[in-house]
Amino acid sequence: MSVVTAGLATVGVFGGTFNPIHYGHPRSATELIKRLGLAQMRLMPCAIPPHRALPVSSAEHRAAMVELAVADEPRMVCDRRELGRPGHSYTIDSLIELREELGAGHSVCLILGCDAVLNIANWHRWHELLDWCHIIVIARPGWQLPVAGVVAQWLQQHRLTARTQITQQAGGGILIEQLTPQPITATEVRQLLAAGQGAKHLLPPAVLDYIQQQKLYR
Repeated sequence: MSVVTAGLATVGVFGGTFNPIHYGHPRSATELIKRLGLAQMRLMPCAIPPHRALPVSSAEHRAAMVELAVADEPRMVCDRRELGRPGHSYTIDSLIELREELGAGHSVCLILGCDAVLNIANWHRWHELLDWCHIIVIARPGWQLPVAGVVAQWLQQHRLTARTQITQQAGGGILIEQLTPQPITATEVRQLLAAGQGAKHLLPPAVLDYIQQQKLYR
């Protein structure tokens, strides 16, 4: 991938199962958009996760809920590309597709939590990720990045020291960011819904209405 310098428009990629999407997701996305000056944040539901059990809600339902959650957010969109591919949803495939669509005139930033980074050496073609994007690592309270081993060396080799660097080239760097903690988990939401308890304080109203209409998570 050729490197383009100076003032690139920056697109964030926020992947996950979104099972279901809750307030924590768009709040974190909004904070990243403001901090990093993102032109757009693409929330990308994973259709078939390679490293975990298949979610109880179908990929189509999960994508529909993401679309409802970001309908009023002008710089957020649901990217459905992984629903259209057979087999496991590999991030590298999505990044290559996205880069081909956007071209080298855009900087692409993949958003990852610390927990994902700790296991990234198990990802499909993980060494190629930075050929197609930057990686923004979200440092969560209680988590520690590795200090030894191949992942620690990879982090040290590619770490960026300033946010402005993500607009100076199309990819290749790793930026560590600490966001406002969002004490909400999809597991908690599913448990409340399964128990017939209220979850309206955790979910956008349109998402909760959809869950009730489709009888999900019962």
